[in-house]
Amino acid sequence: MNKIIYLDAAASYLKSDAVIGAEVDFLRNFYANSGRGVCARAAAVDDMVLRARKKVADFIGGAAENIAFISGTTDAMNMIAKMLDIGQDTIVAVSDLDHHSARLPFEMAGGRVVKLPLDDEYNIDVAGIPYADVMVVTAMSNVMGVAQNVPEIVRIAREKNPNVVVVVDAAQYVVHDDIDVRLWDADFVCWSGHKIGADTGIGVLYVKNPDAHKPVKFGGGMVQRVVDDGVLFVAGAEKFEAGTLPLTQIAGLGVAIDNIKQNRPNLELVKRLYDALSEMPRVRLISSRDAALVSFVVLDMHPLDFGALLGTRGVCVRVGNMCASWIHQRLGIAGSVRISVGAYNTEQEIDTVIEYIKDIVK
Repeated sequence: MNKIIYLDAAASYLKSDAVIGAEVDFLRNFYANSGRGVCARAAAVDDMVLRARKKVADFIGGAAENIAFISGTTDAMNMIAKMLDIGQDTIVAVSDLDHHSARLPFEMAGGRVVKLPLDDEYNIDVAGIPYADVMVVTAMSNVMGVAQNVPEIVRIAREKNPNVVVVVDAAQYVVHDDIDVRLWDADFVCWSGHKIGADTGIGVLYVKNPDAHKPVKFGGGMVQRVVDDGVLFVAGAEKFEAGTLPLTQIAGLGVAIDNIKQNRPNLELVKRLYDALSEMPRVRLISSRDAALVSFVVLDMHPLDFGALLGTRGVCVRVGNMCASWIHQRLGIAGSVRISVGAYNTEQEIDTVIEYIKDIVK
């Protein structure tokens, strides 16, 4: 079998030796639970969590007390929808760019859904942003690959309703460019660690004003003390961290952040692939040229069949609706093929895949 060429970073980024080493080292030499003990190991783990929280905060331009560790973007979105206590009178703005995990928790909560309009290039049309009580913004589509102008979207939304709660799904954006939550001015921002080369099971939830929201999960770690007339929770966003934290994954998260800051995906590889695909008559490109992914369809061929043919050559890509049904419906297609790169991919790999695709679609 051919050497595996992994081009599915947008689904999950490959882990570096440094990330794997950090997790193994923690498990082998430093493992203990956090927030539960007074021995040297427990204290060291508490310090590791504090350092990771600070590193995440610095990475996105926030403060450590605004950072909660959760299992991923899906977990965060479901938590936020419950925190906001959405009812039939709540106007929730969503868009056709949304991933299922970003939109469905708010739709299923029972609010009155309105659409953020898209322009002719399938970007959020800031000129038509509607009044909303809650607005979900996909900072970058996992299909189209276009970075949205989050600060401008939030500014206009607040002109329509100063009290609008803005929730940003940054799961795809986080690998693409720096996040500055102060500039974005959103109430919630979330992303998953595995999108930047950390482990699965660890995500980040930024909460602009933790005191304004009540936790929806309860358990150990988030209780300061129980009093006669109720419960006092710990300060800041840590009150949203019920139960044992994903400590091994946290041990690798800081290393993954260092890696991605130093070495983002090579967009020149994407442009090389994009330009080659644009010259193939049977290929219809549907994504931007300026992100770490290329999405397309092959005329008269099902995406699953195309993916299988690439798979027999040892190439890993993503096919289907990408958990983003609405944008595919908007485009009038059932699914697509997505090729996405990480910093570890090479020009030789891209050139090899281009030749494979030429052979398949000739």
